[in-house]
Amino acid sequence: MVHIILVRHGETDWNTQQVFRGRVDVPLNKVGRAQAESVGVSLHDRAIDALYSSPLSRALETAHMLAEGRNIQVEPESGFIDIDFGAWQGLSHQKVKERYKDLYTTWMNEPHKVTFPGGESLEEVKVRSQKALVKTVANNPGRTVAIVSHRVVNKVLLCSIIGLDLSHFWYIRQDTCAVNSFEYKDGNYYLTLLNDTCHLKGVKGASVVDF
Repeated sequence: MVHIILVRHGETDWNTQQVFRGRVDVPLNKVGRAQAESVGVSLHDRAIDALYSSPLSRALETAHMLAEGRNIQVEPESGFIDIDFGAWQGLSHQKVKERYKDLYTTWMNEPHKVTFPGGESLEEVKVRSQKALVKTVANNPGRTVAIVSHRVVNKVLLCSIIGLDLSHFWYIRQDTCAVNSFEYKDGNYYLTLLNDTCHLKGVKGASVVDF
């Protein structure tokens, strides 16, 4: 059996401002660093044998908080990098709604049908993130691993492991610095925790943000 802890990175200014991030390397803000520290403390007594992260700094910084006090290195994994939003990257939620009205409507209602201009589709995210997950599981038999990634990637992976197609993308919530966990045994995944943010209650200025 392999135990997997899947974490979303902490808050950035672009989360609170509702700006599409994607591959833009936006760092954690003050609240995000406090969230990352809090999730590290909450998992302090949980054995973690290996730690993987998206190569973007907001995920890596969160992962390094998880690594503190442990004799493990954070291993960047490109398969867990955020979705490429293409032309939407760096635009506010409101500007996207205005400039890409039809595509935005499709994104909100039929996300599985969208390929972002100059970017990726959810199916492409699914293929690369699943490949990275399969490799992670294969390389860590009998161990507990933590993965720090992004809202879209986490939603896609969680849909996949519980057998939902990508039309159900919006039915999975992923708040900033949320913790999920699942197990891999005998060829199947078993979800054990979803979007847990209890550890953030003491973080000053933290808000529940699924953006």
